[in-house]
Amino acid sequence: MAILQSEREVTCPCCRATLVVDVNLGRVVSHKEAASGQAPELHNAQRVLQEQARRREAIFEQSMASEKSRDDVLSRRFEEALEQAKKEPVVKPVRAIDLD
Repeated sequence: MAILQSEREVTCPCCRATLVVDVNLGRVVSHKEAASGQAPELHNAQRVLQEQARRREAIFEQSMASEKSRDDVLSRRFEEALEQAKKEPVVKPVRAIDLD
């Protein structure tokens, strides 16, 4: 593919993909992913799928546990903020017009 004068070819430092960026448009025109040497073998596919399923299930369980405890955490934070608000004196806010 021919690259125009307004396009720059850049290599992503993170994933090593090659990006073609149009300077005038300010966006990526095309990209080409870097070759990955970590392609799983076909005979390992079942094991890979099982590992991914276990990982998904663990992430889901962790998410469920955090959602169940979320109400308790929010209630505790609200109570702490309420106690702190009760301890602080109520002061009238200073307005810019009051400083003149």
